[in-house]
Parts: sequence; structure tokens; C-alpha cells
Amino acid sequence: MKKLLSFLLVFVLSISLAACGSDAADTASGDPKKLIMGTSADYKPFEYVDTANSDKFIGYDIDLANLLADELGYEVEIKDMEFSGLITALKTGQVDFVLSAMTPTPERKKNVDFSDVYYTAKNMIITKKNSGISTEKDLGGKSVGVQLGSIQQDEAESMSSSIDLKVETRDRIPELVQDLQNGRFDAIIIENTVADGYLNKNKELQGTTMDVNEEEAGSAIAFPKESELTGEFNTALKKLEESGELDKLAEKWFNGAVE
Repeated sequence: MKKLLSFLLVFVLSISLAACGSDAADTASGDPKKLIMGTSADYKPFEYVDTANSDKFIGYDIDLANLLADELGYEVEIKDMEFSGLITALKTGQVDFVLSAMTPTPERKKNVDFSDVYYTAKNMIITKKNSGISTEKDLGGKSVGVQLGSIQQDEAESMSSSIDLKVETRDRIPELVQDLQNGRFDAIIIENTVADGYLNKNKELQGTTMDVNEEEAGSAIAFPKESELTGEFNTALKKLEESGELDKLAEKWFNGAVE
């Protein structure tokens, strides 16, 4: 009986030590912590899906997220959603950060924190050719489409205080372009980098670049208020900028390297 009890005690201890060893191995394995990234993957060339070739998310912001994750030792899982819901998703803990060509406006800063600006672009008015619209003043009496929750919506609504125009919203950029082509809008306003892709493919469209509002220019990464990730990502962004990696990304996605 004593031998049996001794054997059982040794067996139990062996199992316990094995379990502890397994836990220690998991802890020491160095598996990266997963972060959930919120984005709206309808914004080529920043984030989109090339459905003809794959179901994977690609674009400038996707590459940037992967570079930052590698630099900081994180694993990133991408969650696609409507742009207008990204801030809410961040505030309610559905995502850890938002990387979606988002402009750090004063209004957004009331709800979330932002990284340093990583890219600056301009807005563009897109119309059909021969529309007679070539300046912002020409939008008087016209219907203008913008993405819901975007900086372009803010811009159009601000313009409507001095120009008699009708502002309408859609959730996705392709919807805006389609409704413009179908005659539901007289014009749409989207970012010039995104507009270039549509202008190249649709020769019946034309674009006019708008003046930049320096206080509301550029794209940054959004985080929950007081998040430690903000400082970490800023440090990594600075390294990528100094190493020339951000310039390489811009060359890849914005200067014709990608069809």
C-alpha cells in the first residue's frame, strides 16, 4: 500500500510539474500579443480588397500596420467595418486601434487619441466631364456626395453654410462613385490619392483639387484615450520615417507602382 501511495504521489507530482513546465514554455515562447485593428476597406489605395485576385486586405495602411506590428512585436487582426462606426468601435473596446486614413480633427480628438500624422493628402471634387463644375463655387445649387463620418463630410457641410449645396452621404466610396455616374449626385468629394484610381479607370470623370485646411490635414492612427499604444506607435512611426520605409510605402502605393 505504501509503495502504491508513493507511486501515486510521484505520478501526481509529475503531472503537476509537466503542467507547470507547459505554462512556462507558453510564457517563454514569445508569442506576440494580438491587437485588433479597425478599418474601412473600401478606400483604395489605403485599404481595400482586390476581389479579382484575393480576399485579403491590402493597401498602404495595411502594409503600414504590418510594419508597425513587426517593429513593436505585435500580431494584428484586421476588422473591416463602416467608416462611420470606427470611433464607436474604438471607444467600446471592439478594436484596439484604428488605421483607416483617418484625419485627426478637433471633434474626433474629443473622443480618442491620435498618433503623429503619417501621411498628408488633399480633397478632390469629382464630377462628370462637361458638368460645368471646376471650382467650389460651382457647387452652388448642386447635390454633393460624401462618405458618412468622413472629413469630406465635414468639409462639405462647412461649405454649405456659404454655398447653397445639398450634402448626401453614403457608407462606402464605391457607392459614391456609382451614384455620381448614375446621376444621383452632381459631384462627390473624396481624397485625391483615392480619387486618382477612379479617374484613371473612368475617363468620363474629372477632378479638381481643393485647398488644404492645414488644421485638419493628414492621416493618423486612432487609439482609446490615454492608451499606452499611442506612444509606442509614435516611436515606431518615427523609426519608419527615419529609415525611409514610409517613403517606400508612398512610392509603392501612390506613385503608380500598384495598378
